[in-house]
Amino acid sequence: MKKFIESLINVWKIEELKNRILITLGILLVYRFGAHVTLPGIDATQLTGLAGQTKSGLGSILDMFTGGAFSKASVFALGIMPYISASIVVQLMGIAIPYLQKLQNDGESGRKKINQITRWLTIGITLVQGPGYIYNLYRTLPGSAFLLGFNSVEFVFSSVVILTTGTIFAMWLGEKITDKGIGNGISLLIMVGILARLPQAFIQEFAARVTNNNGGPMLLVVEIIVWLLVIISCILLVMAIRKIPVQYARRTTSGDFEKDMMGGNRQWIPLKLNASGVMPIIFAQAIMFIPAAVAGLSKSDASQSIVGAFSNLFGFWYNLVFATLIVVFTFFYTAITVPTNKMSDDLKRSGGFIPGVRPGVETSDFLDKVMSLITFPGSLFLALIAVFPAIVVSLMDVQQSWAMFFGGTSLIIMVGVAIDTIQQINSYLLNKHYDGLMKSGKNRKAVA
Repeated sequence: MKKFIESLINVWKIEELKNRILITLGILLVYRFGAHVTLPGIDATQLTGLAGQTKSGLGSILDMFTGGAFSKASVFALGIMPYISASIVVQLMGIAIPYLQKLQNDGESGRKKINQITRWLTIGITLVQGPGYIYNLYRTLPGSAFLLGFNSVEFVFSSVVILTTGTIFAMWLGEKITDKGIGNGISLLIMVGILARLPQAFIQEFAARVTNNNGGPMLLVVEIIVWLLVIISCILLVMAIRKIPVQYARRTTSGDFEKDMMGGNRQWIPLKLNASGVMPIIFAQAIMFIPAAVAGLSKSDASQSIVGAFSNLFGFWYNLVFATLIVVFTFFYTAITVPTNKMSDDLKRSGGFIPGVRPGVETSDFLDKVMSLITFPGSLFLALIAVFPAIVVSLMDVQQSWAMFFGGTSLIIMVGVAIDTIQQINSYLLNKHYDGLMKSGKNRKAVA
């Protein structure tokens, strides 16, 4: 603990790192402030119905990702999610469209063009989602909540423009964090939005357990211990890798003679246990809302049963189908994002090889086989974490708002973003000859 505190002190000794952290915190503060600014023309005191809509189902997930902006009818009500949707669409289209494939291989110039395409697609998605959000306000809020009049054209037009501008501004803030701050800006905006719901969720659980005498303090302590164990499990899932040993041709570079001249330079290829990250959960979550939406168009008893089953985020059938889809999408997304053929070609061009495996096609097949073997347990573990909120609700009678932090998309995002940010800070410390946040040992004097 002492060395960790010393590392935190060393962070402020590096001027560039200190400035980046302050810029990041300032931008996040602006984003959180905007989440509490209500759309012009809406009475902020009459949002009770909208808040009730976001206590369960799709509304609760959207409200969590926007940090409560969705339930506040904020200018950031759509949050950064349209940009995430656009990024996913562009990434998937890159598999089938040759032009996007060419851009992906063009380096920095291609990346800039892809980012520009993603931005324009974000605007298009927002212009579609904006009217949908306004329509939801009309269905949820009383007529007196609209200060400009119910079904006012001026209100609809101005609100769609403001919602679109809010999403673009949030996207710009995220890009500024990435360029001028520390960490991935878009991911940090999502994580901050999720964390904003954490205190309220814990207070509600505390009141249910202690104030209402539903289990008492001991059960609350057990819940916290379980929660910490789940976080540790998520960290292991994000960090776990399978090391594939690689040996390069003999080199005559300076260094250890026995290692470099006699045995070659040995390294390894890190294959992640969960190479797809949180994307399978996002894909599966999007698919899970389709059956209820389609069945809702019919008034038959069978259709209403389907609506009920797929609207309950903590129900058995919902989570069974949800877990199955996560396993399927994990294999699918890993297959399209882990280029084993390219890895094999790059290894061959650099003069490297996997001991016991011939370069070329055999190396590609070997890497593909290893990825399949480690992806299966990784997908099962990811599915288990995704449905764990339903498990704790069923076994421990946890409040649903607090249960959402026991797994699912929110916890994976928080853990992944936190690890990525800490690693970036760590690299700054090590470059300045300080001990990193994730490294123990004697503190070294900084190089002037």
